Amino acid sequence: MRVKICGITNLEDALFAINAGADALGFVFYFDSPRYITPENAKIIIAQLPPFIEKVALFVNETPEAIRSTCLNTGCTLAQIHFDVTDDFLAQVKFPTLRVVRAQKKEDLLKYPNEYRLIDAYCDAYGGSGKRLNIEWFEGVECSKIILAGGLHPDNVDSLKKYGFYGVDVSSGVEASKGKKDPTLVTSFIQKANA
Repeated sequence: MRVKICGITNLEDALFAINAGADALGFVFYFDSPRYITPENAKIIIAQLPPFIEKVALFVNETPEAIRSTCLNTGCTLAQIHFDVTDDFLAQVKFPTLRVVRAQKKEDLLKYPNEYRLIDAYCDAYGGSGKRLNIEWFEGVECSKIILAGGLHPDNVDSLKKYGFYGVDVSSGVEASKGKKDPTLVTSFIQKANA
C-alpha cells in the first residue's frame, strides 16, 4: 500500500517521513484546521524536498481558481478536494485532483468506482478527526482505487492488507501533538503498511 503522511507543517517532519518511506505528503490549506499551513511556508518546505514524492494540497470550500493557483504557487502536485464537488468543478481546476468521499454508510464506498478517490469517515468538521470507518463495510468491495483515511495508526494499519487498498492516509495517528509528527509512530506506520 502506498502511504501518505498528511498534516505536514515543518521541514523536519517532511524529510523524516520521506526517509522513512512515505510516498506522499499532505499540506492542509484549510484555515480552521490545527494542521493548517500557509501557502508561503508550504512552498519553502516543498522547494527542499527530493523528486518523485507526491505533494498533496488539501482544500475545503475553495474555488477552482484558488485551488489551481495555490497548487501552482507552492509546488504541490495534486489537489485533494475535501468537499462535495461536481465533475464540472474538477474540470475547472485544470490541475490533477483527488476527490474525497466522506462516507456515512456502506453505499458511499461505491461512489465514483472508476476513479481513484480518498474515503474518510464522515464528521461535521473536515479532516484529522481520527474517526474510523467501519472496516467491515469494505468486505467484497473493489478497493484497488481507494485510499483509506480516518482513524488509522500503527496498531491497525496491517489489518487492512486483505482489502487491497491502493493506499492509506494518516495524520493524527502518527502525531506527537497536533501538527507535529512522532518519528517512532511514522516509522512504525510506514513499515507495517509496507510489510
